[in-house]
Amino acid sequence: MEKVVVALGGNALQATGSEATAEAQLEVVKQTVVYLADIIEEGYNLIISHGNGPQVGRIVIQNEVADSVTPAMPFDVCGAMSQGMIGYHLQQALGDELKSRGIDKPVATIVTQVVVDKNDKAFQNPTKPIGPFYSKEEAEKIAAEKGYVMVEDSGRGYRRVVASPKPVRIVELETIKTLINNNNIVITVGGGGIPVVEENGRLKGAAAVIDKDLASQRLAEDIDADILVILTAVPRVAINFGKPNQKELDKVTTAEMKKYVEEGHFAPGSMLPKVLAAIEFAESKPGRKAVIASLDKAKEALRGESGTLITV
Repeated sequence: MEKVVVALGGNALQATGSEATAEAQLEVVKQTVVYLADIIEEGYNLIISHGNGPQVGRIVIQNEVADSVTPAMPFDVCGAMSQGMIGYHLQQALGDELKSRGIDKPVATIVTQVVVDKNDKAFQNPTKPIGPFYSKEEAEKIAAEKGYVMVEDSGRGYRRVVASPKPVRIVELETIKTLINNNNIVITVGGGGIPVVEENGRLKGAAAVIDKDLASQRLAEDIDADILVILTAVPRVAINFGKPNQKELDKVTTAEMKKYVEEGHFAPGSMLPKVLAAIEFAESKPGRKAVIASLDKAKEALRGESGTLITV
């Protein structure tokens, strides 16, 4: 049975334009798990990861606004909260969907810590967007009032950015492996994992958000997965995106993808980390492959009928 790590993008958790409520998120997740159950039904051993950018940003805002009533939680704790919330929704909805299909497989969420290097240059250069979108005027006001770094995000508005250090080691890896080997569907490295640094043999939370695609690639390598599937809002990776000569990529080698990266085809805040994670996983061991595809075509992408397949 092939092991597949599926990394869920934001569109799998929160619909564009919908209210940012728990109820709205759960409704989106209920639709998402239908596609995940399709993959399980195809006979793949599925491991799930997910982002948390909008959710952790809103949890931080909730903490800050309520600070006069109850002490605000630090950023790493907010990340843990988002893991628990999203994992709860995913495991509940997927468990129900599997039961409705007569599939007896338990689903478990692991609150996952991921070690990062405390000297990672990302801490001096925040790039990871979190939270809601703002207009330019709103963003400038927030930056002036709170000292946040606000940047324009892929033409959709302005968002706060935080440090995004590279994942080094998954702390709960052996627990994850044990669950996988005992027929569990595991939801892990949520939001890229809770970033922690090692100091004198002990772990300490860090104020950052690890890119979920890079964390998923780390996870996929460490559990010896066969396929890394990164799900997003578009059916395929494209070069010259948004231009008259836009071209969607079907099957492509890592060498070709590296060339496209050097030519600047992929936006740093959106497609670039997905492409880099796919390249690194495909090159990590002979026979491994990565797929970047849309959520609604996940099953077809694994069959080679959709998405962008990246191999050596």
